[in-house]
Amino acid sequence: MKRIVILMKRMTSLIIGVAILVVFTLVSGVWSTAACSTDTLSVAEGPDGEEILLQVDRNLNPESYEMYRKLINVEPDGSKKEFVLYTIKKGQDRMIALFLSPASEKGRSTLRLDENMWLYLPNVGRPIRITSLQSVVGGVFNNSDLLRLDYSTEYLVESLEDNEGEYLLRLKARTGTVAYDHLEMVVNKEHILPTEIRCYASSGILIKTLRYSDMKDFGNGVVRPGMLETDSPLQKGYRSVMIFAKIKAREFTDEVFTLSYLPKVEELR
Repeated sequence: MKRIVILMKRMTSLIIGVAILVVFTLVSGVWSTAACSTDTLSVAEGPDGEEILLQVDRNLNPESYEMYRKLINVEPDGSKKEFVLYTIKKGQDRMIALFLSPASEKGRSTLRLDENMWLYLPNVGRPIRITSLQSVVGGVFNNSDLLRLDYSTEYLVESLEDNEGEYLLRLKARTGTVAYDHLEMVVNKEHILPTEIRCYASSGILIKTLRYSDMKDFGNGVVRPGMLETDSPLQKGYRSVMIFAKIKAREFTDEVFTLSYLPKVEELR
């Protein structure tokens, strides 16, 4: 009888031990699954390249605005040529730049409607077609740089690298008519603004590098770089600088962005 009681006690202890082991295994499995779910969630909630690019656009400029800027072309011998421009933009695909100086260029204006561009010359009296890769000011900046639409309008995000203090966005042109086939954009994480953009041809050749600097408060919530510099391995010794003096949100009627309005752009100032 004594032996039977001892045996029964041992069997009870064994059953309890097995039960504890089963419960422990199940709980461990739940914890493991939860941990995996958390890891997956953190990846899913990581930075989104398209959202970052949209934020870059809005941090650089309001969607519709007016601004003043000075453009300086620096020759290999150190000589300079300067231009002052009044620029307006509406929505994603309309932009005008009016030349205020030098006197020889005053009154000239350029219009961009999506991928189409025109140059108005007062002494000619009518607009003429121009292309994005030409330059109405010479130097390293081309017409696409002078009449730049939002980056998200012209480019798709192919990849995103999340590095310490910055993002690296690799962008691909949406169409073959865009000036640069692809870009590598370095974005400062603190301000979500570009610091450097490398512009490439479809062959992979580096066309130019754009460098943003000199953070400035333009008022009304616009805090962005006040200077854009560029150079090109294809134009050794040449350098161009764009200095932004005023950027302000402003709405315009559709009539302003027409060929017939180009002679009257001065009236908007």
